[in-house]
Amino acid sequence: MDHANQFLGTERIGTLMRRYAIPCIISLLVGALYNIVDQIFIANASYLGSYGNAANTVVFPLTVVALAVAVMIGDGCCAFVSISLGKQEAGTAKQSVGNAVVMTIISSLALTAVYLLFPGQIVALFGGTVNEETFRYSMEYFFYIALGIPFYMFGQAMNPIIRADGSPKFAMVSTLAGALVNIILDPIFIFAFRWGMMGAAVATVIGQVATALLAVWYLLHMKIIKPGKEDYRLNGPVCGKTLALGITSFLSQISLVAAMMAVNNMLRKYSALDPVFGQDQYAQIPMAVVGIVMKFFQIVISIVVGMAAGCIPVAGFNMGAEKYERVKALFTRLLLAEATVGAAALILVEFFPRQIIGIFGAANESAYYTQFAIRAFRTYLCMMIFACVNKACFIFLQAMGKAAASTALSMIREVIFGVGFALVLPLWFGLDGVLYSMPVSDLLTFLVAMFLIAGTYKELNKKGALAQ
Repeated sequence: MDHANQFLGTERIGTLMRRYAIPCIISLLVGALYNIVDQIFIANASYLGSYGNAANTVVFPLTVVALAVAVMIGDGCCAFVSISLGKQEAGTAKQSVGNAVVMTIISSLALTAVYLLFPGQIVALFGGTVNEETFRYSMEYFFYIALGIPFYMFGQAMNPIIRADGSPKFAMVSTLAGALVNIILDPIFIFAFRWGMMGAAVATVIGQVATALLAVWYLLHMKIIKPGKEDYRLNGPVCGKTLALGITSFLSQISLVAAMMAVNNMLRKYSALDPVFGQDQYAQIPMAVVGIVMKFFQIVISIVVGMAAGCIPVAGFNMGAEKYERVKALFTRLLLAEATVGAAALILVEFFPRQIIGIFGAANESAYYTQFAIRAFRTYLCMMIFACVNKACFIFLQAMGKAAASTALSMIREVIFGVGFALVLPLWFGLDGVLYSMPVSDLLTFLVAMFLIAGTYKELNKKGALAQ
């Protein structure tokens, strides 16, 4: 067991990136498809349309809350396991996995209980009261999504742990299986059975159950880390270290929820003051459109996070093994790859916004819908390159065990800038101010990230010189 993953310290960096990042990217893309597929089918169901789209936008942040807790446990465990194996501490790695399983189960049941006890208040908090139809659809969708939270969280938390065990392809397949189930059932439930928002949600939950069951099977057949019964007993120091390493993942997701809550409520407020969207039949359009823009952004970020998260076992192992030149080479390749992805995405949103919005049922909507969507894509996502580099920086610092720096950068982006500008800019620019909040936040975060990136290279050079 101690020597099972020594290749992380010897194999070529480019080969390791492909081996770990590609399955991770596919896993996250497929995970993103759960909500996106729902939105595409909802948008193209004439009896749901933009009301259903707006409801999906309202509920989406509430699934991100569940994801935030799950990735805090899963990514923290993945980083802890990788560093432990690099230090030849197999026993600690097993304890981390066992404790991560227990923490996931307890937290998922607690969150489900909160969602089921306070659905109306929670939906209203995320802008669901924009009009009566949107609120009704949001409540229906939210109820069934809440029932699937334990399965969703378990599958998401186990995914990075499965990668840390040396099986990135199985992690990919388990997520892919659930998404395929969702894609197959969505049109059946929405168009054939006409179950509406309930159908979209039930299809999603069934897919999440499939992913969770595959994760349970893998947990019972792990290759490198084989936790015993005693490893499932909660251990304070192990839980603390796991959560500390995963806190950046949690904050990057939960702060995104805070930003989405601010954006949704500003959209609701300033839509009411707009001469077009102030009319009740059009009030849901800005929220529906921004939700779609964020779904496209989620696809891009899934690629970005997948590349970075796929590097966590490699970076963690080499940091633990004091192979700092390899860590530096990995960081350089990652930053270049992330900037390339951002550039490709930027071309799409600036030159082909009409085609993208067409996928989400624009043909069934008014001209106001398409006009606002084109403006939203081109404005909201115009700093995509910086957004991608920023996200890579958050995650790589986490993989190196630099939780404080990673957390600080993430909080600056999502809370100070993301929430702050979403609340302040509309005071001067109205509805357009909501759209300006994202690019301004990404640009300013990038300026901060540059200092951290330069400091990381300096530190790796210094440690590399001392290790020789």
